[in-house]
Amino acid sequence: MFCWSLVLLVMGCIQSIRCKPKSFRDSIVVLEVNSSIDSNPTSIDESSRVVLRYRTPHFRASARVLVPPVAGKESWTVGWIQACNHMEFYNKYGSKGMSSWELPDLQDGKIQAISDSDGVNYPWYGNTTETYTIIGPTKKDTKFTVSMNDNFYPSVTWGVPVSDSNMPMLSSIWRDQSFTTWLVAINLVSGEILVLQTVRWRMRLHIEVDPNKPLGQRARLCEPIAQEQPQVLGKNEAIPPNAMVKPNANDAQVLMWRPWTGEPLVVIPPKH
Repeated sequence: MFCWSLVLLVMGCIQSIRCKPKSFRDSIVVLEVNSSIDSNPTSIDESSRVVLRYRTPHFRASARVLVPPVAGKESWTVGWIQACNHMEFYNKYGSKGMSSWELPDLQDGKIQAISDSDGVNYPWYGNTTETYTIIGPTKKDTKFTVSMNDNFYPSVTWGVPVSDSNMPMLSSIWRDQSFTTWLVAINLVSGEILVLQTVRWRMRLHIEVDPNKPLGQRARLCEPIAQEQPQVLGKNEAIPPNAMVKPNANDAQVLMWRPWTGEPLVVIPPKH
């Protein structure tokens, strides 16, 4: 009798181990990840006598995610976090000099990356299609899609930005930026972070401008016309601390005027 009870007890232990629910970390499944940059070239708008505008193709990322039933009273947000790793953004004005949007701490190597959050919903890129929150306990599978997109649509003055004159002097625009975008799950109570997927992408732009030509005929898009497609990494990368907190890139960037001769000037200081 004793031996049978022992066997039943052991079997009961095995059964309980098998039936123990998996943790969120072990149960969440990324069903599909898609990432691309649109094939259309950058468009240029010369309709303004004050500024040249351009619009780059969109970077897009989406993921379909499955979360099995959550047994406990835990809450998780799943979504996209993005950081800028590198930025070169120069607008040249012939023999006068150039304006340059800069991220000083990133440029000086003090930080690896800087948040590219919307500036409100840190650390998330946004809080509409970009995130989804699961509040446990749940009784059935939860399937959802989180998606994001990004592109550049700036205005660049025809004239030297530190001059009162609107005389067209802009001669070229060069931009080269790199980003890392993570699909992440964050526990809303403990703060535990799970990196589910890592994507790297880059946007390069070169526009040559002849300021002596009539408005509407000045700018010409140069190579690369088509952008490199993003890389969905086979091995995830950790998120640098500065990618999770303020300031974001928009608030930290500064516009400098760098004349070919003379001292540089701050045109627009950082907001943070």
